[in-house]
Amino acid sequence: MVNKQKILIVDDDSNIAELISLYLTKECFDTMIVGDGESALVAVKSFSPNLILLDLMLPGIDGYQVCREVRSHSNIPIIMLSAKGEIFDKVLGLELGADDYMEKPFDSKELVARVKAVLRRYKAAPAAKEQPDIKCVEYPDLIVNQTNYSVIYNGKTVDMPPKELELLYFLASSPNHVFTREQLLDQIWGYEYIGDTRTVDVHIKRLREKIKDHESWRIATIWGIGYKFEVRQ
Repeated sequence: MVNKQKILIVDDDSNIAELISLYLTKECFDTMIVGDGESALVAVKSFSPNLILLDLMLPGIDGYQVCREVRSHSNIPIIMLSAKGEIFDKVLGLELGADDYMEKPFDSKELVARVKAVLRRYKAAPAAKEQPDIKCVEYPDLIVNQTNYSVIYNGKTVDMPPKELELLYFLASSPNHVFTREQLLDQIWGYEYIGDTRTVDVHIKRLREKIKDHESWRIATIWGIGYKFEVRQ
């Protein structure tokens, strides 16, 4: 018997949480519902979910803080749920490490589709181990290995969520090639992802915070177009 993937639903609105659970249960997911941030942090350890659906407006510890705490020790995929539709809220959520962001009210089919898409991306790491070819690029003081999902920078391992690593690997594997934001969105997030190009900008920003410009290479912005991994001759 195949083990069901587990989804932790964090929402203080019991009606919405139960509805989400119903949608996902019909798709053969195992779900757990909690109504506040503290319970969510406990459930992450006890329930060991494969993905977290996280509401932002929670009593006590809010969703942003829960995301921050989870990201401090885990790369579990997180999809944020919120009635807030402002760009600032979306960008902040992504900067804290969320994998996707959905506005309430949302369509049930879209929610299930996004959950499945995020889980497929997250499972890319173990799937890569089955591939005979090692996906690895090396530059001075930088090794990006997409086979075992590791990044070594200046001799130290850098913790990096899957999509950040995939974006870095994709750029670094095609040095000096300029990619538009739309191309990167399609390559890393896939055609099923319903988002905008700001997602790419947020992840580039996070990469630059972890991987600084080197005398031999850098992640360069091509204004009005996109980005490239620039290798200096």
